[in-house]
Order: sequence, then C-alpha cells, then structure tokens
Amino acid sequence: MGQVDYSYVAERMAQAEIGTAEAFYDLGLLYSIGQGVDQDFIEAHKWFNLAAIRGMKSAQIDRAEVAEDMTNSDIARAQRMAREWLATH
Repeated sequence: MGQVDYSYVAERMAQAEIGTAEAFYDLGLLYSIGQGVDQDFIEAHKWFNLAAIRGMKSAQIDRAEVAEDMTNSDIARAQRMAREWLATH
C-alpha cells in the first residue's frame, strides 16, 4: 500500500460513513498496523467486525488475528463500538 497520507484515511472514513465494506476493511488494516493512524487493536477489531458483518471473509480472518493480541475486555469494547457505529450510521 505504500505511504498512507491523511487524505487517504479521510477518504476511507468518508466511504465508511456510507457503509462501504472495503472502507471498513481498509480502516481495520490501517489501525492494525498503525499506518496513517495510531496503532489501535480495538479500533482495528471494530472496523474488521463491521467489514465481516458486510460479508468480507478476509475481515473475519484479520479480526481473529488482531483478537489474539487483545484482552477479553478489549474485544468486548470493540464489539460494543461496532454496535454503536451500526446504530448511529
């Protein structure tokens, strides 16, 4: 993917706002590796979860990988954040 700038992150956020599964997945990737944003496994899990809900199999795999480095409390928080996102978007 190369160097990610803030405009790319903003574009993916804008696409996420309209429910684009690929944008959810891309944001999960960015947060999982800390590219263009601070690394945050809770945010990564949330975005992968939203992409998985939209049917992306790769998001299910990546969500499970990120979860390996998270506590049960972190996972519960990420799931709650995903539910909140769905309720407000």
